[in-house]
Amino acid sequence: MPHEVEIIVPPRKKKERIDVFLTHHLENATRNKVQHAIARGMVLVDGKRVRPSHQVTGGEIIHVTLPRPQPPKALPENIPLEIVYEDDELLVVNKPAGMVTHPAHGNYSGTLVNALLYHCTQLSTLNTETRPGIVHRLDKDTSGLMVVAKTDAAHAHLARQFSERTIGRDYWALVWGTFKDESGTIVASLGRSKADRKKIAVVAGGKHAVTEYEVIKRFSYLTLVRLRLRTGRTHQIRVHLAHINHPVFGDPVYHGRRIIAGPGTPQQKAEVQALLQRISRQALHAKTLEFIHPTTGKRMFFDSPLPADISTVLALLERP
Repeated sequence: MPHEVEIIVPPRKKKERIDVFLTHHLENATRNKVQHAIARGMVLVDGKRVRPSHQVTGGEIIHVTLPRPQPPKALPENIPLEIVYEDDELLVVNKPAGMVTHPAHGNYSGTLVNALLYHCTQLSTLNTETRPGIVHRLDKDTSGLMVVAKTDAAHAHLARQFSERTIGRDYWALVWGTFKDESGTIVASLGRSKADRKKIAVVAGGKHAVTEYEVIKRFSYLTLVRLRLRTGRTHQIRVHLAHINHPVFGDPVYHGRRIIAGPGTPQQKAEVQALLQRISRQALHAKTLEFIHPTTGKRMFFDSPLPADISTVLALLERP
């Protein structure tokens, strides 16, 4: 069954085409999809049909009728996996940047789940059909370690460890600027951005989020930091670091491809542009993973090397 979404245009909103406006305010929306919806009369402004070129103004009430999307099916695909550890209960994989964790709208294939279904004869079923075995996730362009459950018992045990925050996960990130302190804690509530529903932002009344950081190495205008999540919110590290004016280097969504601070001379700016050409995503890697094995009770610890793109940038920064 379809469902309706009501959007009230903010009073001081500058005029903007309605197809552009809705693309930023509806999840999984593209401009082409929005234009088709407008043509079919599924978008009403103050109760009236409009054209895609209609200029939204403050105070208008937009009603959008959306069809209920069909959940995508996860199918096995012969995709290479970097398996760090595997037994009958679970496996630990090193996910590359660019790989989506599970099928979703816009990413029906080529995901980690598709690869897991091909590799494994059994995965846990406690999650949805499109997320078998998935206990936690990483953003598409964040690389690093993930634990996957093969059995429901293992899944439940691991999920409880995540819920109780007893699983150890360290991320390494190259970020803009230099930190005043060697370590610190970022506490800021997160939720959907009011300006762009596809982004996460620090918002009043959002979900409680806590990130701890520690400086590993300082460069002239960039810093390598270790991060540990105390909560597990979408895009938490990236948004928290951007919030304190240290966005992750290379992040195309949260200001990591802008020259934030430090480099001022033409030579320095040229160096930054050369570094940005070496990495097309956020320089963020889930480096270590530590948990209690669901069956043996043994403490398991895994450490993964930094991927080539981040290592290359660091090597260039360390040159005299």
